[in-house]
Amino acid sequence: MDERSLAEPFEQNRAHLRAVAYRMLGSPSDAEDAVQEAWLRLSRSETSDVQNLGAWLTTVVARVCLDMLRSRKSRREEQLDAQLPEPIANSEDAAQPEASRLLADSIGVALLVVLETLAPAERVAFVLHDLFDLSFEDIALIVGRSPGAARQLASRARRRVQGGASATDDDPDLTGKQAVVDAFLAASRNGDFSALLAVLSPEVVLRPDQAALAASATTRDKGAPNLADLDGAEAVAAAFCGRAKAARPALIDGSPGAVWAPGGVPRVVFVFSITENQVVELEVLADPARIRELEIVITS
Repeated sequence: MDERSLAEPFEQNRAHLRAVAYRMLGSPSDAEDAVQEAWLRLSRSETSDVQNLGAWLTTVVARVCLDMLRSRKSRREEQLDAQLPEPIANSEDAAQPEASRLLADSIGVALLVVLETLAPAERVAFVLHDLFDLSFEDIALIVGRSPGAARQLASRARRRVQGGASATDDDPDLTGKQAVVDAFLAASRNGDFSALLAVLSPEVVLRPDQAALAASATTRDKGAPNLADLDGAEAVAAAFCGRAKAARPALIDGSPGAVWAPGGVPRVVFVFSITENQVVELEVLADPARIRELEIVITS
């Protein structure tokens, strides 16, 4: 499909794409940049097999916005005095139909200021699910996490938005989940099988990425666990019992997790999904590209 035939359906989706990008980025000009980048990617892509172009474009814009948010973090531009969200009403874009739609939706600066306190993946998950009703399966593909982890990101962001809390404020839920992660790590290091079972849901699922699977296969003769096809508390506990000795607690995209970081460089990341003080899902990520996309703060 040539650019001329793509232009009409793209323009039909432009207002929606700008709305998504504005809520994620808090700036009309940045939102327009993200939409323009989506057009460039569309014009360079083979889309003859795309059945839902609107959904495809929404995914592209969301990924572009996620990259932009992460870039802000890495340059420390997320501080409110330097990156205050721009209200559409004060922009020259206010006369445009899509800007009027944004205003009609009552998304004001107050909400955008709270969104600025969220980790990039939290913000993307919240905006896509709570404001645009995307499924967690679709969001998981955008943020590079499992559906369960995407649900947790949106849930934590929702509490911040509803409470107007800063990401640095005390969070009882965060504290409780950190305690579960700490208990898991302690039980793993000490080889305490019963203690591991206590913090794992009976139906816990282990989700290693391909890099983690490959690493476990090549080091199995050195005592590394087999990470393939591990479901259920006993299987997961057996795999981690007596291990995790070098893993350190960390915040992964704002949520409690753990990381193996020899020399301070994250090599393996453990992402926990926790419900009612039990681990229901554990992702093991070793793909360097995926790890670079995460916001990792080692806490001890």
